[in-house]
Amino acid sequence: VQLQASGGGLVQAGGSLRLSCTASGSSSKFNGMGWYRQAPGKDRELAAAMSNGGFKMYTDSVKGRFTISRDNAKNTVYLQMVSLKPEDTAVYYCGAGLMDSTGLDVDYWGQGTQVTVSS
Repeated sequence: VQLQASGGGLVQAGGSLRLSCTASGSSSKFNGMGWYRQAPGKDRELAAAMSNGGFKMYTDSVKGRFTISRDNAKNTVYLQMVSLKPEDTAVYYCGAGLMDSTGLDVDYWGQGTQVTVSS
């Protein structure tokens, strides 16, 4: 399974971005896809994830501002980000793996895409 992410960039605070990630290969190897992010000097954290069946989870700091969605036919996951804040600045990594109610255990990683929010 290979993941190809796109959509990062530089935006002013309050702006919006949409990230996309498409998985190629056998989709039967995972039941969830999502986005982790890593800010400078911080640990990687789960921003949002979504199961094949539509279960979604978000870290508290992005609730109400980020929306994750999937096109299962295209094996693609999207992250719509609005009302962006400087603290959202990070490298965002797409991941796919096994998901349950506690989180997404990533087996396959995409390349990171930089999101920079200026104040």
